[in-house]
Amino acid sequence: MSPRLTSAMLVSALIRRVEAAGGHAMVLAKGDAGAGAVLLVLAERGQGTRLVERMPALDGGQNWIATGPTDLSEPGALSDYIARRRRSDPDLWAVELDVADAERIAAEVLG
Repeated sequence: MSPRLTSAMLVSALIRRVEAAGGHAMVLAKGDAGAGAVLLVLAERGQGTRLVERMPALDGGQNWIATGPTDLSEPGALSDYIARRRRSDPDLWAVELDVADAERIAAEVLG
């Protein structure tokens, strides 16, 4: 069994990869360094467009699925959702990615 990278290491690698692609990334909520789940806010030019999260797939792998409110332009929609999720899962990381093709980059880094 190969060692598993920690959530903190994966988030750090994701931030570096986004910045190398000319984008910006910011940790909105820091979760458990070892094994916290990662919620991504995909943004374009500073405006959140959607939320995605890795979920287990039937084949044993992981899939990125849309989650949370569908209209992130509503005032407080994003911050309220993240706060609500962190109340039930304080280990959760929330990371905003503002870069072209953010979901592809996240899949490359996080799987």
